[in-house]
Amino acid sequence: MSQANSTTAIFYAFSANLGIAVAKTGAALWSGSGSLIAEAIHSYADCGNQVLLYIGMKRSTKAATQKHPMGYGRESYIWSMMVALILFSVGGVFSIHEGWLRYINPQDVENTQVALIILAIAVVMEAFSLKGAIAAMAEERKGRSFWTWFKDTHSSELMVIVGEDIAALAGLVIALVMLSLTLITGNSAFDAAGSILIGMLLIIVAMLIGREVHSLLIGEAAADIRDNVQRFLEGQPNVVRVINLWAINHGDGVMLAIKAELNPDMRVSEAAESINTMEKKIKQDNIRVKWIFFEIDNAD
Repeated sequence: MSQANSTTAIFYAFSANLGIAVAKTGAALWSGSGSLIAEAIHSYADCGNQVLLYIGMKRSTKAATQKHPMGYGRESYIWSMMVALILFSVGGVFSIHEGWLRYINPQDVENTQVALIILAIAVVMEAFSLKGAIAAMAEERKGRSFWTWFKDTHSSELMVIVGEDIAALAGLVIALVMLSLTLITGNSAFDAAGSILIGMLLIIVAMLIGREVHSLLIGEAAADIRDNVQRFLEGQPNVVRVINLWAINHGDGVMLAIKAELNPDMRVSEAAESINTMEKKIKQDNIRVKWIFFEIDNAD
């Protein structure tokens, strides 16, 4: 996925969350709703998260150096992991803590009708942000289910944005339901429970994101590219067999390591020319492949 798409998704998410955060803050202060306070904190955390994602995305494009010859592509994963930790702590744990305090020390919720209107507006704005994120991921998703894309994607910043937006939209629905129950019953325990449920939701989303980003950090395989290259090599007349093949995600790029047995009757110059031709074709057909290390061997 192009960085332009990621930047667009981040811009949509930041703009929506900033507007939502301000609206939620005003409604929370006016009504005293614990669910709205949890949602406001969540939105401010999301705004900070989008700034972190943008910084990580830009730093990942720094040119390679002698100390880091493959560049800084994986740096975006580090910043995405930071976002997952913030979502877990500031968003999830704090919301549960706030909800529990309000449950054991009940507080009256006032002006509930206005708070519900603010939440309804926030739902629309959050849906707008999610729509932008889904549009940005369409190029990379290529007909796969959302869950399959989430597990396989190399775009950690887009994964985080989509996960955050889904959590935010679900959190708003929870806040709407719980605040409505508070209005109907007059029991503020529903509002406190809403804050706790929102916190639990954020912790679950943060753990899912953290698991996937962790996999990318330690070197996750680009399975689609690996399979494409495997089929290509097996169809080449000079390749006797593919002994080993690695395709590892490195930010927007992929590092390819190939160990293959070539026709034993080839001269060294012919083998070198054949490898150069195959590498050129591989990069043409798989635009994310930036590095290819090709080893000739007859055993693993």
